Amino acid sequence: MATPKFKKSRANTHSRRSQWKADNVALQEVTIDGQTVRIPRRLVKAAKLGLVDVEQF
Repeated sequence: MATPKFKKSRANTHSRRSQWKADNVALQEVTIDGQTVRIPRRLVKAAKLGLVDVEQF
């Protein structure tokens, strides 16, 4: 892992970190028990198996 050779100022560190933004989760339309719901892609398999309650989405 790269290590810094010089100390970065607190202002530079904070301004760099403030530019980072999380992206919205991409939702996917899935039909479960005749009901079409939009849920995150990582929960599709669990929803089809009945492990996740799709009413909360």
